[in-house]
Amino acid sequence: MTTGAVHSWDLATAVDGPGTRFVVFTAGCPLRCLYCHNPETRFERYGRRVTVEEVVAEIAKYRRFIEVAGGGVTISGGEPLLQPAFTAELLHAVKEMGLHTALDTSGFLGARASDELLADTDLVLLDIKSWDPATYRHVTGGEVGPTLEFARRLSDLGTPMWIRFVLVPGLTDDPANVEGIAAFVATLKSVERVDVLPFHKMGAPKYEAIGLPFRLADTPTPDVELVERVRGRFLAHGLPA
Repeated sequence: MTTGAVHSWDLATAVDGPGTRFVVFTAGCPLRCLYCHNPETRFERYGRRVTVEEVVAEIAKYRRFIEVAGGGVTISGGEPLLQPAFTAELLHAVKEMGLHTALDTSGFLGARASDELLADTDLVLLDIKSWDPATYRHVTGGEVGPTLEFARRLSDLGTPMWIRFVLVPGLTDDPANVEGIAAFVATLKSVERVDVLPFHKMGAPKYEAIGLPFRLADTPTPDVELVERVRGRFLAHGLPA
């Protein structure tokens, strides 16, 4: 049975997919997003080694509740595709339980997702952090190209997607950046919704706890007017934002 590094798991609300979800937070991520609200999940050392069998046994305790609530299981992180064998086996086991599956990912490691893994994935929560390559690099330390390529692959496969975009004033809110993402997402065939997620600072204490600087401590949260303006750009492209 495959083992993986897991930070935690918990029951969550519908923000992580349809209905009440059992969310598995994997440990380890290749990106260093400035606004990450779970910075401890960047590092495998903050996780613990578990087998797929152990996780499935925990999910089974809540199976009936999840079924009645119309929910399922979401694998999040960290970045689940940093551990593709563990993630693939867990998704397959959950599908065999008859539960809805969701993969929460940046898409940066999308090339590691096999066709078999995606066949066991009912929904991909895809975080497109920026359209402008320089902004993406500044925000994450990575490149945007792999995420866009993964999005096109999911579209071609017909895999349902929820697109997520974190709105950070002075960082990701440039109109050209927003328009670029909206225009790109409008070309994808399997997008079910777009979530514009306002930047928040709820994860700030975690940075202090693990000895990391929170570089956006002085960045304001977006006001309602800005959030609605950005949502309006997605709506203008016919997207369900």
